[in-house]
Amino acid sequence: MRLVHSAILVGLVSFLASPVLSKAVTEADLRAHIAILASDDFEGRKPGTAGEAKTVKYIAEQWAKAGLKPATADGGWFEPVPLIQRGQGSFEYSFNANGRKLRVGSDDIVLIGKQAEYVRGNLPLVFAGMGVKSDGTVGADVEGKVVLVLFDAENVPDKMKSPRARREALVAAGAEAIIFVGDSKGSWPSLRRLLLSRPIALESRETRAPLEGAVTSEFAVGLVTAAGQDWDTLRAHAKQADYAGEALGIDADFNVKTDIYRFNSSNVIGKIPGRKKNSGALMYMGHWDHLGICAPEGAPDRICNGAVDNASGIAVMNEVAKALAKKKHDRDIYFVATTAEESGLLGAYAFAQKPVLPLDQIILSLNVDTIAIASRGSKVAIIGRGTTPLDAAVEAIAKKTGRMIESSTNANAFIQRQDGWALSQKGVPALMVGGSFADLDLLQKFLGRDYHGPNDELTDSTELGGAAEDTDLHIALGRYFADTRKYKSKKAGE
Repeated sequence: MRLVHSAILVGLVSFLASPVLSKAVTEADLRAHIAILASDDFEGRKPGTAGEAKTVKYIAEQWAKAGLKPATADGGWFEPVPLIQRGQGSFEYSFNANGRKLRVGSDDIVLIGKQAEYVRGNLPLVFAGMGVKSDGTVGADVEGKVVLVLFDAENVPDKMKSPRARREALVAAGAEAIIFVGDSKGSWPSLRRLLLSRPIALESRETRAPLEGAVTSEFAVGLVTAAGQDWDTLRAHAKQADYAGEALGIDADFNVKTDIYRFNSSNVIGKIPGRKKNSGALMYMGHWDHLGICAPEGAPDRICNGAVDNASGIAVMNEVAKALAKKKHDRDIYFVATTAEESGLLGAYAFAQKPVLPLDQIILSLNVDTIAIASRGSKVAIIGRGTTPLDAAVEAIAKKTGRMIESSTNANAFIQRQDGWALSQKGVPALMVGGSFADLDLLQKFLGRDYHGPNDELTDSTELGGAAEDTDLHIALGRYFADTRKYKSKKAGE
């Protein structure tokens, strides 16, 4: 039998004995919100576009209509989140060995600087293989050098296989420039597309080298061959577990101009003021953004509407806000609709860096994301199970609403892929609760079919039964955790 903290148990007994107070949220209630947020008129809700302006305006209007108060630092609805995009501008380069300029038989190269202008010369080139050794550390001497790195990783820890993880390790080791080598028959097209897509970043969290880029394997072969070395030999060396890199005897000169666009996006923040000061706060969080116009010109449907991911989550938050604002609660209840989750939880990290209330006052953050997948009667899973002392309370409340529990920790596979992760890294108890992540086979069907594509649209077959039940569950969770008699929090000094 699982033991429950005594203070939580006392509150649960009282809560579970009380009747369910609200009229159930309907699928039609949720559909009405999703139909607007995932419409073509909102153009896929990409940060920094007209779609963002329409989206955040709609959310603020819904929350104001429900009775929430604006709760940003300046007393408004919209908290600025400064973002940056970099795109390839013009560039010149040359590679030299033994006093002569090397001829390279390919022009497949992309170079993007951290700043608008990057001019450096006589930079030595190092081939670093995978970028890190089998133990995850950087073996090569890369400080102040241009590092040539294989895009496809072998013989490195799983946590270091992503190019991002290896790039950050190389930056920490002092690399001046990092250039990935992509296989023209495999990884190069996606690598090139990624670099040229003007990805959105939160500048205050960036880990970048002064210059970054990519070349094809043909470019790399031509380069090292012109310098008198053999590419196949270098690649064979790179497969060694403790490979420490090799100097190539090549120097590089770069003159790179980068198109940089800085702009403010917005987190939308509102709250239901509580009756008891210094009793802590409950928070609901969900991202409003999606991928915008994502398909190339000429495609039959160019808009990634993001109906499930995450218009459905914002729809749930709107209905939870409407229900909870009908009465006073002991604790403040915050609602935060974040930007740029699709670019790496950026809005959530921005909130964690500059919160509108002390983070140690948040007794629980409930993230709501990708919620329109499961049908009615689905089990409830907890993303973050085992990371807080709140599992038993959440499960008891779920059972009261008629839900069965998925007791495994399988859903934790997604713990770092949702906004709650940014808060949990700051010590905030953060969970994601609902049916979509209880059946991972069902979830995988969505991820492998409609996820992040133009087919994530609202249709007559969009499953909203489980989302409606999850909305009722989140309302019940709100009533419990916002009541100081039912839930006593050590964070609030109770």
